[in-house]
Amino acid sequence: MESTAASTADVCPSYEHIAREYGAALGRLAGAYEANPEKRRDLLQEIHFAIWRSLQIFEGQCSIRTWVYRVAHNTAYTHIARNKRRAREQLLSLDELSEIADTHDTENTTDRLRVMQRLGKLIARLQVLDRQIILLYLEDLDATSIAAIVGLAPGNIATKIHRIKALLAAVFHANETSK
Repeated sequence: MESTAASTADVCPSYEHIAREYGAALGRLAGAYEANPEKRRDLLQEIHFAIWRSLQIFEGQCSIRTWVYRVAHNTAYTHIARNKRRAREQLLSLDELSEIADTHDTENTTDRLRVMQRLGKLIARLQVLDRQIILLYLEDLDATSIAAIVGLAPGNIATKIHRIKALLAAVFHANETSK
């Protein structure tokens, strides 16, 4: 029995370790889901609480990284569904996103910060599932890990990543040539 407890402890690190290891990524995730700074802080707090609570049921059937992202994305999804924070703005499908034009300052698009802000805004306008997939991809998770988090097949994830990347590149390219 003691060896089982020891192996469970090895599989499941402490909440403090998780907060240190994934805190920055969780902050970026919350920022991608919530534009309002106050609501973003609330969402980040909800994510941390959900992770802390979920450690009681973590059994090591996936990596702790996959578990943390699964809990974080599920919490963020629930946050969006519950608050319906974008009454005026509709979330866009991938096809609709390709039709929009960026209205931001294009004179400084080479500035990395502006590019990241534009990318963040485009990603924030994606439908929730597409947003989850691209955010996890940008956090260097592979298709298999993303599939475990969002509940789709790895092949579907790889296809969606390819489509999202191509679409985002096309939107960026279209905006640069329209200068």
